[in-house]
Amino acid sequence: MASLEQAMHALVAFMQTHQEWAIPIIFAIAFGECVALLSWLVPATVFFTTFGAVAGASGLNLVPLALAASFGAGCGFWVSYWLGLFLGPRVDDYWPFRNNPQMLARGHAFFEKWGVLSILIGHFIGPLRAVIATVAGIVNMPFWPFQIANWLASFAWGFGLLYGVGHVGALLAR
Repeated sequence: MASLEQAMHALVAFMQTHQEWAIPIIFAIAFGECVALLSWLVPATVFFTTFGAVAGASGLNLVPLALAASFGAGCGFWVSYWLGLFLGPRVDDYWPFRNNPQMLARGHAFFEKWGVLSILIGHFIGPLRAVIATVAGIVNMPFWPFQIANWLASFAWGFGLLYGVGHVGALLAR
């Protein structure tokens, strides 16, 4: 945990010095976290929670960072939805679904139970985040209900993690 905190301090220092890179970095991390085939490689929730606290305590402006995380998450979910539409049930031929067939089955069962709410909930639960948008595409969820739920959840997730935790970090630093 100490090495993660040191890495976060180094990243915050880099972003303070090179603020032009902060938004693209945050966008890319959130995007990777929300694309089904990349989410296993990008632990953004832990990163954003830690980074938000350190960034808030360091005085970085959290609103543009939260916006970048929100847009990255929304775009990542959109790509995952598109993958589900394009590949359909064949998506289980590809990693990580090929190695974890139960993951897609659980995501499908959750989607069938909760429908559009599963998109809202899926942003906040790591294992679901990796699959729920893809399942929505596989079952041909209508475009607009998906997008409305996706963007509402993306902004709640981005602002909750970065701005919310960052604000708490700023208060604790006083």
